[in-house]
Amino acid sequence: MTGRKRVLLASPRGVCAGVDRAITAVNRALELYGPPVYVRHEIVHNTYVVQTLEKKGAVFVEETAEVPEGSIVVFSAHGVAPAVHAEVAERGLTTIDATCPLVTKVHKEAVRYAKEDYDILLIGHEGHEEVIGTLGEAPDHIQLVDGPGAVTNVEVRDESKVVWLSQTTLSVDETMATADALKTKFPHLLSPPSDDICYATQNRQQAAKQIAAEADLVIVVGSRNSSNSQRLVEVALGAGATASYLVDYAEQINKAWLQDVTTIGVTSGASVPEILVDGVIHWLAAHGYSDVETATVTEEHQRFALPRQLTVSALASVSPKHADHEGQGD
Repeated sequence: MTGRKRVLLASPRGVCAGVDRAITAVNRALELYGPPVYVRHEIVHNTYVVQTLEKKGAVFVEETAEVPEGSIVVFSAHGVAPAVHAEVAERGLTTIDATCPLVTKVHKEAVRYAKEDYDILLIGHEGHEEVIGTLGEAPDHIQLVDGPGAVTNVEVRDESKVVWLSQTTLSVDETMATADALKTKFPHLLSPPSDDICYATQNRQQAAKQIAAEADLVIVVGSRNSSNSQRLVEVALGAGATASYLVDYAEQINKAWLQDVTTIGVTSGASVPEILVDGVIHWLAAHGYSDVETATVTEEHQRFALPRQLTVSALASVSPKHADHEGQGD
């Protein structure tokens, strides 16, 4: 390690294609329909994003029962269970589904395996919104496995017909440890047709490992309720960083963390706008860490189309009632 103070900036980092789609969906809904636009749960798990959208007229609610009749409701990137879709249909609400397509893929896998009468073991964290949505797709066939320690208590009807799926935002290493434990218990366990952990989560964890191997300290920009951001802290510590901390904003960095630190790694969760990372870089430069090197593990070019209600054709058919609202949310 050299004596100069430097920052290793992970790449890829920050907003992924699914998050970009979800945030754009809320902004476009505000443009098309005008505020207020209701959003069930946080559209993504980032404080800055939520507060920014609130200022534009988005209203975040916990349950669809809180949405007034005749309103627009957007489903978050984490997805919802079929029961929620049924509830909004019964109430006649206009829905815009901003579920990440990679989460939708897991939902479809759960439905398919349930139809084939498999026992489905979902690797994930209890209470996470994505997990709740996936469990709701096949409640009679699916059970949650929250880490390797939970494998002991797993029971299935037929050990020859069992498959594992996973939450998309988990630590790759933790997920595979749980899957390996399940395979030891159930030798005929079927793996999903492709890894459920999303490409963005895997890429960000790989980049975090690369910078952590050289860093004394890794700062992860992200909110505390963001699963993938929390996992980046764990990954950094596991990859050799002496310390790693999660911050929403640069102002939350503690100067004491910098004592005897030469190299600082910086990365951000998949729901974090780059403006927040820029703030951290500027803060570190003001404290002597002005030498910034980017550590790139791969390039990302993935893009997802917006929900159909927000396409160009939908914008072209906006009613005169809503025309006055166009341009809001920019």
